[in-house]
Amino acid sequence: LIVQRVVAGRGAPPTASRAPEGPVIQETTGQAAPVRTYQDLLANPHDEQLFEYYFTSQLARVPAAGGSATPVGQPEIITSVSVSPSGEYLLVNRVKRPYSYLAPIFAFAGETEVLDMRGNRVHRVHDRTEVTLSPIGRDMVNPGPRAIQWRADAPATLVWAEAADEGDARRAAQVRDRVLMLEAPFSGQPRTLIDLDQRYAGVHWGRDDLALVHSRWATSARTRTHVVNPGQPGAASRVLWDRSSEDLYGDPGTPLTTTNVAGHQVLRFASGGNAIFLTAEGASERGNYPFLDRLDLSSGQTERLWQTEDPYYEVLVTVLDDEGRRLLTRRESLTEPSNVYLRDRTTGDARALTNFPDPAPQLAGIQRQIITYPRADGVMLSATLFTPPGYDPQRNGPLPTLLWAYPREFRDADAASQITDSPNRFSRPTGASHLFLLTQGYAILDGPAMPIIGVGEVEPNDSYIEQLVASAQAAVDKVVEMGVADRNRIGVGGHSYGAFMTANLLAHSDIFRAGIARSGAYNRTLTPFGFQAEPRSYWEAQQVYMQMSPFNFAHRINEPILLIHGEADNNSGTFPIQSERMYQALKGHGATVRYVVLPHESHGYAARESVMHTLAEMVEWMDRYVKNAQPQGRVTTQVERQ
Repeated sequence: LIVQRVVAGRGAPPTASRAPEGPVIQETTGQAAPVRTYQDLLANPHDEQLFEYYFTSQLARVPAAGGSATPVGQPEIITSVSVSPSGEYLLVNRVKRPYSYLAPIFAFAGETEVLDMRGNRVHRVHDRTEVTLSPIGRDMVNPGPRAIQWRADAPATLVWAEAADEGDARRAAQVRDRVLMLEAPFSGQPRTLIDLDQRYAGVHWGRDDLALVHSRWATSARTRTHVVNPGQPGAASRVLWDRSSEDLYGDPGTPLTTTNVAGHQVLRFASGGNAIFLTAEGASERGNYPFLDRLDLSSGQTERLWQTEDPYYEVLVTVLDDEGRRLLTRRESLTEPSNVYLRDRTTGDARALTNFPDPAPQLAGIQRQIITYPRADGVMLSATLFTPPGYDPQRNGPLPTLLWAYPREFRDADAASQITDSPNRFSRPTGASHLFLLTQGYAILDGPAMPIIGVGEVEPNDSYIEQLVASAQAAVDKVVEMGVADRNRIGVGGHSYGAFMTANLLAHSDIFRAGIARSGAYNRTLTPFGFQAEPRSYWEAQQVYMQMSPFNFAHRINEPILLIHGEADNNSGTFPIQSERMYQALKGHGATVRYVVLPHESHGYAARESVMHTLAEMVEWMDRYVKNAQPQGRVTTQVERQ
C-alpha cells in the first residue's frame, strides 16, 4: 500500500506572533490574472506556516500483509499520488512556493513527477513555477500539460492533454487539444494519441486497440466521443457520438467499467470482446426510465437489454456477467423505498437483496406527479408537484403553496423543455428539505424548470429577468389552473443560486406573497469575474451584472423575505457578507425581512440544531406570510409596474 503519513517528530504547530511582523503585501506586475471569488484562503505568513505544518506528509510503502512502513522520498506537500498499473512508479503532484492569497491550493506553484518506489525522480512531467489561475471564460484552459494520468490498461504509460491553441478559445484553430502519451522509461518523445477540435473531457480505457476519448465545446454545448487505437497513436479515429450536451433525451449512456487486476478502471466488455455496456437515466417525455444497452463497437448499433418499467424507478448498479443477463439494480416506487435487487433477464425474476423500511412511514401517501406547461414564449416547462397525503383538489380546495427552484442556462430551447425527473421516485424529505412543509398542509412545486436560454451569439443572462419572471408566472398559472394552489397564497424559495432567483422574483414581480432565500449571493459586483455559467466579467457585461443583482433593486422588494446563511459558508461566491449586506439594504428601505445566521455552518446545513432551526424558521415564515396571508389585488410583473 502507498500511504501518506504525518511527518515524524514534526512538533507543535507554529504559533502566531502577538505583534504583526509587518504588513501583508500582495503585488502584480501588470500581467492580467482574473480569479473568481474563493473563501478560506491563506491570508498571512502565519497561515503559510500552518499550511506547511498540517499539509506536509511523508509517502510510505506499507506491506498489505502487515509490517513496518518504508519511507518513499522526502516529506512534501502532496496533493495526489497514483500508482502505475505495473506497480513500478508513482505519479505525484506536489505543491511548492509561491502560494497564493487569492486562489486555493490547486492554483499554487508545483510539480507533477514520476517517482520510483524508492522516491527517486524518474521523470518530471510538468513544472508550474508560479501561481497558475484558470482563465475566465468558456472553453478557456491553461497552456501546458493538464489531466495527467496513467493509461489504465498499460503497464506504465503517461497520458495528458495540452492546448494546441495556447488555451485561448477565442483564437481560430483547427486543433484545440492534443492528447499525448509517453511510455516508460519516459526518455523518448511523447506520441499523439488524437488531435481534437474541442476540449479534452476524459477517456475510457479499454485495451491496446480500443479506448473512448471524450471532448466537448461548452460555447456551443456540443460533445463528442471518439474511438481510438492506443496501440497505434496517431492512427485514424472515428466519431462514435456527436451530440448536444444539453440533450438528455438523446443521451446514449455512459460506458460501464470494471476494475482490472492493477486496480484501475477499464471498459467492461461484453462476451466476444466487440461490445460494451451503456447505462443512462433514460430521460423521455414520460420522465426518466433508466436502461441498459449493448453497443456493438464495429457497427455502432445498440441493443436494448433492459429498461425500467412502471410503476418503478430502477437504476443499474452493475452487470454480473459478460452477457448482461444477471443484473444488480436499485429499485423504488412511489410507495416502496429504494432497495437492491438481483435481476435475471432470462427468467424475468427480480429478488430483493436488501429490505430497507420506509424511514418515515408517517409521510406515506405523499402524492407526486410531473406536470408540464408552456411559458409565454412557447417554451415547454415541467415541474414535480407534491401534495399532502389524501389531498384531493375537488374535495379539499386549493392549498398554500411553495415553489422551490434553481435556474439553469441553456443554448437550446428544446433541451430546456426536457423532463428531468421520474414520476415513480420514492420521496421522503431529509435534512432541511423544503418538502417538510408537506406535513404542514402545503403543496410543493419542486424544481420547476427555470431555463435561461441564449441562442447563437446572445448570452442567456442578457434576458435573465424577463425569462425568470415568465417561467415563474407559467408555473404559478399551471398549479392555479389545476385547482391545487391559491394564487393569493404562494411563496417562493431556493438555496444558493435559487436564493438569488428568489430575491430577483420578489424584486421584479408581484407573483409571490413571500420568499425564503438560503445561502445566496445578491450583489454580482462581488463576483466580478463570472458566476454560475456567466463567462463574462463585470467589466465586459456591466449592465447585465447590475440588472441581475437584486441588491440593486432592494427598494422594490415589497414582499416579506427570509434570509438564512451559514456563518462559515465557504462556497465560491456566496460569502456570508452577501446576506448581511442584503439585509441591511432591505432594512434601510423598510422591507419586511428576517436574517438568520447559523453558527459554524457552511453552504449546506449539517448540525441537527441548525437543520431543525432552519425548518422551524421556514414553516413559521410561510405560515405567517403565505398560509394566513390576506387576499391581494391582481398580480403584476415589474414590467407592468414600470
